[in-house]
Amino acid sequence: MKRLILGIIISISLLACGRDSDPFLIDSTRVGSLTKEVRINQLDSVFSEDSIVRTGSGNEFLSANNEIQIFDKEGKPLLILEPIQQFDSTSTIGYIQILDSRFQTEKGLSNISTFGDVVENYKISRIENTINSAVVFIDELNLYLTIDKKELPASLRFDTDAKISASQIPDNAKIKYFMVSW
Repeated sequence: MKRLILGIIISISLLACGRDSDPFLIDSTRVGSLTKEVRINQLDSVFSEDSIVRTGSGNEFLSANNEIQIFDKEGKPLLILEPIQQFDSTSTIGYIQILDSRFQTEKGLSNISTFGDVVENYKISRIENTINSAVVFIDELNLYLTIDKKELPASLRFDTDAKISASQIPDNAKIKYFMVSW
């Protein structure tokens, strides 16, 4: 009996450790190694094996944003980060754009998924209609994705006042942007 209990405890521990160490898992509190608490000035240690490119010039009058791009060792783009407080190295991250399909939720949702994958696996909190896209919010994961209006029926493409429901978006509609918002 003691061996069974010990075996269960070890199994649970290994599963929990494996989940925490997954460098590409997206959940409600993290994207890979990033958590809500990571500050901009800590990114060099979080992405010590990767390349970090800061696009903001440091002068808020010359640059409209302070994006930080993360690339892997081979130069493949992974993420685009934007701090909550622009031009503040002690700020935490506010928005993360997922560029690499290796970043996935526990249920396999990634930037190369389709709208059908979203509907099949998650509860959609709301859909907002913008000029060029439908923005789909999944609050349980603190993420949103955009679907280009070119993917929608013609009756919805040019009407920004129309209410878009999940049933009006084709299952094969591709995700244009995959964003996490903290």
